Amino acid sequence: MAPQRRAAARGPDCCGAAAGPGRGGRRCHGSAKRSQGQQESWWRWLRALFLLASAAIGALVSWRYLGAEDGVTEVLAQHQENLQDKFIEIPCSEDYDSQKRFEGCTPRKCGRGVTDAVVTREEAERIRRDVRQRIQQRIAQAFGINSSAMYLTKPTFFSRINNTEAKTTHDEYWHPHVDKVTYGSFDYTSLLYLSDYSEDFGGGRFVFMDAGSNKTIEPQAGRVSFFTSGSENLHRVEKVQWGTRYAITISFTCNPDHGIGDPVLT
Repeated sequence: MAPQRRAAARGPDCCGAAAGPGRGGRRCHGSAKRSQGQQESWWRWLRALFLLASAAIGALVSWRYLGAEDGVTEVLAQHQENLQDKFIEIPCSEDYDSQKRFEGCTPRKCGRGVTDAVVTREEAERIRRDVRQRIQQRIAQAFGINSSAMYLTKPTFFSRINNTEAKTTHDEYWHPHVDKVTYGSFDYTSLLYLSDYSEDFGGGRFVFMDAGSNKTIEPQAGRVSFFTSGSENLHRVEKVQWGTRYAITISFTCNPDHGIGDPVLT
């Protein structure tokens, strides 16, 4: 009997030449299509995931950028609060090193504070000399200096801000600035607010522009905010959107040559 021939074993590739044109070939083509479909589905999923991740990253970057532009990340004093005393110490800048130092007055301790316990709402409507003295004493207490070493300095001014369009660059109050750079004599700055945020006006909050985390103060009538005047306290005022914001800036110097007498209110 002639020996039987064994069929050659098929290779692992079902779509090889051994498959022939029969059913195996049709099954192989179907399997290839399914494999290709799964691959395309996988790539579609990856593309969707990539787009979603890109959108999330873009949203995060935009949020951080807009948040930095808005400059409001933490409110130090809300207008509804009644703050007896709030003080935050921060490192002093080098601004005070380039000028003559007056021992017991020139800032060695720097920071910012806000209180509703110095002036009542009623007193805010009729400012007198004793109000200035009480603010001066509170600043001296907060920074550990002698109030008698502080002198009222100019400009001490009343501000009335609304949403009227600025006519000159001097009217553009919203730009970031440092008081010691703008007004060379300033060592300590204070503001006495005479109107209420969100009730008498919108916008107009006071913003300390710290690196990475800005702080805001919401004005209320009778509230006093105060701070050392160097670049450790870079700040700005938000644009007033509606209503009118009233405040008085009362500033102090350690240099008696830059001191002025109390203004007379008539």
